[in-house]
Amino acid sequence: MRRRAPLALLLCAACAVAAGCGRDAEGAGVPPPTASVASPASPASPSAAAPPSETPDSPLPEQVKPVPLGRPGGWRITTYYTALESLYRGKRKAVRGCAKFHCSHGKTPLGSYPDDFLKVIQTEGSGRITAGPQRGRYLNWSHSVGYWLDDTTRDSRGRPLKAWSSAAADKSVLARDQGFAIVECGKEGGGRPVEREVCERFQKARWTVTDLFRPGYGGQNHADVYIGEEHGSRFADSPFYTTLNGATLGPS
Repeated sequence: MRRRAPLALLLCAACAVAAGCGRDAEGAGVPPPTASVASPASPASPSAAAPPSETPDSPLPEQVKPVPLGRPGGWRITTYYTALESLYRGKRKAVRGCAKFHCSHGKTPLGSYPDDFLKVIQTEGSGRITAGPQRGRYLNWSHSVGYWLDDTTRDSRGRPLKAWSSAAADKSVLARDQGFAIVECGKEGGGRPVEREVCERFQKARWTVTDLFRPGYGGQNHADVYIGEEHGSRFADSPFYTTLNGATLGPS
């Protein structure tokens, strides 16, 4: 989450191992075929029955474990989201900026919005407008551009953000367009365990680095993941708006 410096399930190869175990278990109770003692085979005759190509003692295929990205248990994962104007009740404040994309530090009046809504936008990067002439559009903000009106949320390349997919990181840690999965969630603040359903949600997601931190806001072994738009209640009160300390990442 950009407020602190702006789930994805590791699939194992257990099915393959289980299938191998099943085959060995069936063969374990069947004795190998033997040649008849009444009629010895002649040199021209087929030899006695050959042993089976696979025996109960055949080794199981080894389970290949993905190589972790970075140091296992050494990642900090934060979250960011899109605010929903209707959830905020602060004093309305007029803002100026760009009335369209591809503009920087504009001076055009963009409307008036709750001040607590604007504060979240400056932390998280975007908010959906739910009232007034700009209803349905997005008020976005970045340090290098200021406020601007748009039809979607965007990363630093101008591409729409994708919930439970887009992520940001320092380019010295994870390269742009690099995919990753959260293998282990680690702990929340204060060393509290992460709720199981929360961790599973993060693990099921497949993340791609589509954005880069502004210099000084990333840091070593830190990734920021986008969890979408608020619905019904503020994400600030959601268990998914959290920090995963001591997480482990792997390839997606």
